[in-house]
Amino acid sequence: MSVSGLIVRVAAKGEGATADGRYATLAAPGDVLQADGSVVRGPNHVDPPCRHFPACGGCQLQHLSEAALSEYVHDRVVGAAKGQGIDDVAASPAHLSPARSRRRATMHAQAIGKRVVIGFREQGSHKIVDMRECHVLSPELFALVAPLRTVLENWNDRKLAVDIELALADQGVSVGLKGLTAEGLAKTEALLDFARDNALARLTLDNGYGPEGTWEPEPVTITLGGTAVSLPPGAFLQATADGEAALVNAAREWLAGATTVADLFAGLGTFAFALAGPKTKVLAVEAARDAFLACQNAARMQGRPVHTLHRDLFRNPLRVEELDRFAAVLLDPPRAGAQEQVDQIAASKVARVVYISCNPASWARDAVKLVMGGYRLAELRPVGQFRWSTHVELASLFVRD
Repeated sequence: MSVSGLIVRVAAKGEGATADGRYATLAAPGDVLQADGSVVRGPNHVDPPCRHFPACGGCQLQHLSEAALSEYVHDRVVGAAKGQGIDDVAASPAHLSPARSRRRATMHAQAIGKRVVIGFREQGSHKIVDMRECHVLSPELFALVAPLRTVLENWNDRKLAVDIELALADQGVSVGLKGLTAEGLAKTEALLDFARDNALARLTLDNGYGPEGTWEPEPVTITLGGTAVSLPPGAFLQATADGEAALVNAAREWLAGATTVADLFAGLGTFAFALAGPKTKVLAVEAARDAFLACQNAARMQGRPVHTLHRDLFRNPLRVEELDRFAAVLLDPPRAGAQEQVDQIAASKVARVVYISCNPASWARDAVKLVMGGYRLAELRPVGQFRWSTHVELASLFVRD
């Protein structure tokens, strides 16, 4: 075996890469790529725990050892920074969420003859892998796969195609079915029986006009920073409670002592309620109306020092003169990043900026702007909420020296 074929890293999309730029699917660091394209396993190549790997698109990296998986998440984040010329990076070891901890997921169901398949799609395909086990979903979510399959098979619709949104709330699992029509009393009763028998927190149907409630015994909430917040159907949640805690704890640590914090792209208030306290007031800014109202109502009803602002930060970012009123800023934008808002932060006098991101590439692009504006990247914490996935998140702290 020639060391020239040694797999030295895992590339962004999950392929093993050699030092001379050759790639091999399902290869781990320490494997050896042979001349005929085969791979000889090394010490970081393990047997995947799930029978559906690698076909199922839910996971790409189950063949990696824990150490190799952690290194992959770490290197994705640090590599993105270095790719933009930010070389002096103080990065913590990656935090990985445990198996079977995913509390939200979108799956798909489709009729194949008289059968209905439910699961995630195959990589790069519309074909659905019929889920019989899952090592990433929480037990509460996975327990609904078989009952859902039964309900949909009894629909007797040969053209059935349904998107299934699952989220674990305080009251149990919220289920949203998009593309399913309940015509007639029998089908409506079947759905109600399914919701009751499985103790659902909520069941909604969406036929193209938004989710409509079918079952919700009591208002559905999610507890954020010790505050129960209304959970609108389809609202964004961090993928795991464990990953959320890792990100929130970083923000709390870094922003300790800040009396005023602007939480930008605040969503339901994941960070706002965690940061708010007797000595800290938070402005939570969010564009999505349902999330904004949920955050606003929770703050008012429970007397939390969180003030809310309904504003599209892409079209109308907080300006320098507004930002300068705050001791610190936290932002957690969508995958595209926050170029316009970062431009304003870079020109501001804000002393501390915590940037949470689900996309190392867009984060690194924005980070450069902050560095050019006089900030220093003080600390970086990679987080792998989506275990065995190429999807990587991070928390970062920028300070003005």
